[in-house]
Amino acid sequence: MSTEKNNLFKKRVGAIIFRHDTPESKTFDVILLVMIALSILVVMLESVEAIDLEYHTALWYMEWVLTILFTIEYIARIYTANKKWAYISSFYGIVDLLSIIPTYLTLFALPMQYFMTVRILRLLRVFRIFKLTHFLGESQILVTALKASKQKIIVFLTAVLISSVIIGSIMYMVESDEAGFTSIPRSIYWAIVTMTTVGYGDIAPQTTLGQTLAAIVMILGYGIIAVPTGIVTSEIRNASIPKEIETISCPTCDKTGLHFNSEYCRHCGSSLDI
Repeated sequence: MSTEKNNLFKKRVGAIIFRHDTPESKTFDVILLVMIALSILVVMLESVEAIDLEYHTALWYMEWVLTILFTIEYIARIYTANKKWAYISSFYGIVDLLSIIPTYLTLFALPMQYFMTVRILRLLRVFRIFKLTHFLGESQILVTALKASKQKIIVFLTAVLISSVIIGSIMYMVESDEAGFTSIPRSIYWAIVTMTTVGYGDIAPQTTLGQTLAAIVMILGYGIIAVPTGIVTSEIRNASIPKEIETISCPTCDKTGLHFNSEYCRHCGSSLDI
């Protein structure tokens, strides 16, 4: 009887922890997210010297309370998991473990507390809680688009790098050391900063020819920003379009739109194995 009660208890706890479609499991997940956010806030406040000096003890107690609760949750996940090693070695299992280790390492005078911000990765569970798993499908489209754009972007970045080297070399010959163009690498740095429209202003051309070239580089920079955006946008559009299924026509009735794996024509029943 005790075994049955134990199994029933284990099953109920496991349902609350791992499921996300019941009131109890949703409440548990929301509480967990609040705890994660609170623990990250504590770590952030500890990094502010003025706050840490005044509230160090309170923050320390809060961190340990949260760490103990996270530890209990981690043990409960292992206890209730049907495939324990599968959970332990999974992405979320590793993140859950990494989120509690740093606090215990501080007992050995190791400054590991700021690594506890890894807990922010646990907020990825929000996709399950609020039924936003379709966003994961959209992210897959983005990944596919980036992979398809890889070669084009590499070629584009190579062209930008070559242009930066050429422009930087010209500016090194045009401008003087007093203007900050003391070497070709430093001039290339100026070209990259200007071309990307960052514009730190630590180096600036002084001559008319140099300023003219700088104006050209600035205008060129706007076009450079637009190119990779257009490449990725085009690939996202292509990735979003459903792929057409390869079709064949029936040699007997000449009807089209048959799947290429079909063995018989759905219109006349003739064999397509020719």
